[in-house]
Formats: sequence, structure tokens, C-alpha cells
Amino acid sequence: MAPSLVEQHSIDVVPDTERHGSAFSQFTLWLGANLQITAVVTGALAVVFGSGAFWAVLGLALGNLLGGAVMALHSAQGPRLGLPQMISSRAQFGVRGAIVPLVLVIVMYVGFFASGTVLAGQAVGELTHLGDTTGIVIFALVTGVTAAVGYRLIHALGRVASVICALAFVYLGIRLLERADLGTLLADRTFDLPLFLLAISLSASWQLAFGPYVADYSRYLPRTTSAKATFWWTLGGSALGSQWSMTFGALAASAAGGAFVGHEVGYVVGLGGAGLIASALYFVIALGKLTINVLNTYGGFMSLVTSVSGFRGQAALSSRGRAAYIAGIMVAGTVVALLGKDSFLTSFKDFLLFLLTFFTPWSAINLVDYYLIAKERYDLPALSDPHGRYGAYRWQALTVYVIGLVAQLPFLSTHFFTGPLVGPLGGADVSWVVGLAVPAALYWLLARRDTSHVPDHTILAPEPGPEPAPERGVSPTVRVKETP
Repeated sequence: MAPSLVEQHSIDVVPDTERHGSAFSQFTLWLGANLQITAVVTGALAVVFGSGAFWAVLGLALGNLLGGAVMALHSAQGPRLGLPQMISSRAQFGVRGAIVPLVLVIVMYVGFFASGTVLAGQAVGELTHLGDTTGIVIFALVTGVTAAVGYRLIHALGRVASVICALAFVYLGIRLLERADLGTLLADRTFDLPLFLLAISLSASWQLAFGPYVADYSRYLPRTTSAKATFWWTLGGSALGSQWSMTFGALAASAAGGAFVGHEVGYVVGLGGAGLIASALYFVIALGKLTINVLNTYGGFMSLVTSVSGFRGQAALSSRGRAAYIAGIMVAGTVVALLGKDSFLTSFKDFLLFLLTFFTPWSAINLVDYYLIAKERYDLPALSDPHGRYGAYRWQALTVYVIGLVAQLPFLSTHFFTGPLVGPLGGADVSWVVGLAVPAALYWLLARRDTSHVPDHTILAPEPGPEPAPERGVSPTVRVKETP
């Protein structure tokens, strides 16, 4: 029987019998997800806020590689565990304690959904001649339906978007260089450390923000899939796609000057031409945003279910329940998009840097625990049992997480808060470096002293199907798999 197009799993373990695909699927998905207008705007921000294009492009590249490597390490967890990304946080924070980073992740999904929908709504509005507001609503509905269908359609969308958007960006790049001389755009070599660090932070935050949901899209890969292959294909697709888009954005902003700000979609389409070409470019912009917005909606759905199930103990969902969760994310994101569509650019820059503050400590704790403490050995059934191996709350990780947040504040520079050490550093924001290093080191020092919660082998969830009841006084058998 052919597998159903509509996904049946939510936060439960994907059985080995339903695993499929290859690590290359991560390349096409993340390439398509990053060849899109919001990444263009992110690259443009480095120039809009004062940097020359030359150093902006180099800073963005460094941030994409550093942040992308961290993000790809999370992706490699998917085939091993067969679980969505955030549910594995229960091994560090506890079955119920994981709700602390989860709440912030849900806010992130809604924020990214909203920011992406603003730009895609402009494209859909122009394409349909119905205006931005109607375009936002139409785009949100299409996003929700695609996310409800689930994993297979998401990857198919990524494959299509990676090809179509790549061709469009080649064309737009040629048109940009016909309008502006590349040597002139890169002529300003004035180095400004705070602006260079801002460019790194913008792209690093872009990549690190994928960390809480990247394994959602690798969890169906066969358990035998090489971790190295998953890592490199994920990093390759995400770093290449985002750097391509951000470089184009930095050059476009440098060429356009003030004409870019507030008219991002119109300027990009105007490079291509008018008539059918303009319509095609509006479609490409909407397609690229659809790819990433579906990931945000799907990830938000997973995080909501993970949060609720930590208290209710329910992993499987009915089709109606799945649709309700997805609709909740879609409605919340649409409301935020409609309310904030007129002050998008400045708000988005602060939103990116603010998000980075909350996700770097989580990422550091999760990766240190998975690779250095547990060494890829988890008790998967215990991740759903607040009375089991990992308990309801793991105060050690929660305390380190809070310390990681506080440690960043002196170095944080946003529109609504600037730390006391930002001035002595010339205005540079290095909070994300502190947010990775401090909790990683502290959690490793504390967690390695007591590894009693780490199983000797990976304990897998029981395969679906009836099992004979155990005899009185005999514990049921749990399948185990030795970690390679």
C-alpha cells in the first residue's frame, strides 16, 4: 500500500519501517527555505545600518558558517532519535521543564510566520491585485493547508522551490549587475568592527533560529543515515541558500540606497522587469516564503503539542486535533503580521537579535548533552514520562539556561535594550558568542559529574501493535539498541 500523503505522526517516534529518503533531502529543503525574500532583507540590513557591502558580505558569510554549523549539529539528531527537535530537550530540562524554552520557541515561530507573511503578502497582493492585507490572509491560508498535509509535501515543496528560486536568483543577480557595477558596490573597504559584528550576528541568528526545529525535517531518515552526511547536507543547503540571498540583499541595498527601505519586494521585482516577468517574480517570492513559512507553522505545531503533552501525556493526535493546532499558529501569526506590516524592517532586525538571546543557551545545552554527556544515548519512552528517568524538571539545566540568558545581557544591543558593555566594545553586539560559550561550559562541568540518568544503550520506543501482557511480577520487555 502506498504511504499516505497526509502525515500521520506528530511528536511520537517515527518507526523504522516508515523511515525513508536520503540525507540529500536536507540540502534541497534548506536551500529552498533560504532562497527567499526575508533572507534578502536580512542581508540588506547590514548595509542599511551603515556597513559597506564588502565587509557586510564577509561578515554575513562568517555568521552563516558558524551559526549553520550549530544548526546542522541539531539536524544530525533527527535520524538517530526519530523525534521532533524540541521533544529531545526533555532529556536536559525534564518532561515538563522543557516548556520553558518551548514557550520561547513558539513565540519565535509566530514571529517568523508574521515577518515572512508581511513580505509574501505584498507579493501575493501584487500578483492578485487584491492588496497587501488580502494577500497576507491568502498566503496564511495556503501555508496552513500545506503544513497540515505534512512531511512529504514539505520536502516536495523544498525540492521545487530550490530549483525555481535558484534560477530566479541567478536572473536577478544578472539584472542587478547590469544596473550597478560590482567593483563600485564593493569599493568601500572601510572596516567598522561593530558593524562587522552586526553582520555576523544577523546571519548567525538567522541560522541559530533554525536549531529548535531542524530535526523535525530529518527525523524520517533511516536510523542508519550517516550523521556526517546529515550534517554536511544540512549545512550546505542552509549556508549556501542564506548566503546567496543575503549577498544579493547587501548588494541590492548598496546599489539602491534609500529606495530599498520600505519597498523591498517592489525593488527586487523591479530589477527583473515588468509584465509577465514581474508576475513570475512575485510568484517566486511567494513560493520561497511559502517554503519557510510552512516550516515555521509545522514547527510551531510540534512545539505546541510537545508543550501540552508534557502535562497531558498524549503524543498521538487525531486529524482534527492536528488541524486545530496548526490553525492556532496560523491565526496568531496572521494577526501579528497585519498589526506590524507598516514597521517591518526595523522591527525585524530587533526581533532577530532578541531571539538570538534566548536560543543560544538552549542550543548550547542541547548539543553538549547530546554529543558529550549522553553521547547519543537516550531513553525515548522516558521522554514522555514525568516520573521516569528524566523526571518532570531538571533544575540543573534550567538554572544553566537562566545563567546563559543573564550572561548575555551586558553584551546585548537592541533598539529597546543596550547592555553596559556594548559601549566599551564600540557598539558591537557579541551576546550570541557569550550565549553559546557560557552555558556550554557550565553545563558540561555540572552534567558530567552525575550521569546516572544516561542509559547504557539507546532505548527505543516499542513498535506499534499489540503485545502480550506480562506475567504478574514480570516487567515488560523494552527493546534496546546499542549506539554505534
